[in-house]
Amino acid sequence: VHSMTYPPSSDATALVLLGHGSRDPLWRGPIENLADRIKRLAPDQTVRCAYLEWSEPDLTAAVKELISLGHTRIRLFPLFLGMGKHAREDLPELVQNLRDQHPSLELHVLPSAGEQTQVLDLLAQVALQRPTS
Repeated sequence: VHSMTYPPSSDATALVLLGHGSRDPLWRGPIENLADRIKRLAPDQTVRCAYLEWSEPDLTAAVKELISLGHTRIRLFPLFLGMGKHAREDLPELVQNLRDQHPSLELHVLPSAGEQTQVLDLLAQVALQRPTS
């Protein structure tokens, strides 16, 4: 695990981590943990968590909050390993609605976690680790 600090974001681009959401409040833990880790690596980075359903805030609320804080550029990172119906159909519609409502907003959607080679490589390494006991 690297302990490097990333330079402050000079363009003040905010980051939204998007999870599916669940009725179980404990489900949010890993996403909020990731947000905390990002803040430790890049203390000047504004990070918010958002969820497609069953959890608050939803994507629209998170983006509106960031806009109210003055952010005009947002990177959206979908934390999905598989691209189910929500990711394939609902997410593009939500993003388009946000772009229509906020024409001056630069909203960049990153490839989902499951489409990121680095994420898959890391998961493969973790899966292949031998127990240390």
